[in-house]
Amino acid sequence: MIEWYFSTNNIQTGPLTDKSTIATYVRENPGAHCWSEGMDQWQPAHKVTAVRLLKKDGVTPFPPPSASMMSPKPDSLPVSQKIQEAPQEKISHSNVADALLDSDSNQSEGFGGDLVTEGIDFKIYGHEMQYLELELDEGESAVAEAGAMMYKTEHVEMKTVFGDDSSDGVMGNLLSAGRRLLTSESLFVTVFTQTVPSKGVVAFAAPFPGTILAFDLKEYDGQLICQKDSFLAGAKGVQVGIHFQKKILTGLFGGEGFILQKLEGSGLVFVHMGGAIRKIELEKGETLHVDTGCLAAMTSTVDYDVKQAGGVKSMLFGGEGLFFATLKGPGTVWLQSLPFSRLAGRMLSGQSQGQGEGSVLGSIGGLLGGR
Repeated sequence: MIEWYFSTNNIQTGPLTDKSTIATYVRENPGAHCWSEGMDQWQPAHKVTAVRLLKKDGVTPFPPPSASMMSPKPDSLPVSQKIQEAPQEKISHSNVADALLDSDSNQSEGFGGDLVTEGIDFKIYGHEMQYLELELDEGESAVAEAGAMMYKTEHVEMKTVFGDDSSDGVMGNLLSAGRRLLTSESLFVTVFTQTVPSKGVVAFAAPFPGTILAFDLKEYDGQLICQKDSFLAGAKGVQVGIHFQKKILTGLFGGEGFILQKLEGSGLVFVHMGGAIRKIELEKGETLHVDTGCLAAMTSTVDYDVKQAGGVKSMLFGGEGLFFATLKGPGTVWLQSLPFSRLAGRMLSGQSQGQGEGSVLGSIGGLLGGR
């Protein structure tokens, strides 16, 4: 086991052997120098492969610290006696989306600081009408739906691309654009890149009242199934694809048709859902009945089908439509309290609260009511 010594502002720490402790130290002290047995002198930590920080792809190193951030190089090698190892802080890798549902926690670790951090830093503002703010390091990029931008800083470069900028070549871009068209998205996405050695900021606004959630796709085997039009923004490389409903009945009466939105990749993705959000964990074989429009997202392990909504009387006069969705575990589902179709239908028809949007008597009731 290799023992590492570190020095920041001539204060030595070590020996350190635990990888997570070393990563935490280097992240908090990017200008540190390091030394281990066999090295003839102290070396800048960001230049030593064994301890330097890499981004989430496991290949790309973080940009080097500026000259002003570098600590002075120690005059002598570490003393022979072992310096007490820094206490290891237990880091909780909790679900990012769960943290956002907590009103006291709606930002990523590192947001608002000057240091380069791993992955995109973000913060979500607002309650009913939310917007998302991303912090980008130099060379870091994010993609978003065309027209979603709210504001950006001067050195964030904006470039509109065909497709989702995740495919190579003309054919790949055409296929990407075709998938986006089938999921009711724009043929184009906008890529935002910070171009200078400082923090850049870009913000995106939600299209209607609801909740913005952040998902780390690595925690869901690189794939998440969502309703159409739910994608708001994400790290560069996140792919927006299509998920076909293979069952005819599900496609015809499932509320979303044959096609749902499939988000794939290994980075952060930000999804907008209508109204308030309810997250439910389904055990293997456990089944949940849901209004078809209230299904916002689910993991790929959940089996999705539709079922007739009771008897003829319930179907005609219950106001809940002819079918509802059946979700069978194992997996996780996210439900939304205000589907956009319901919001738009109420605004257009002017229905009273006593007439459900799924009732076949809705239009007749409107005529009787003088509308």
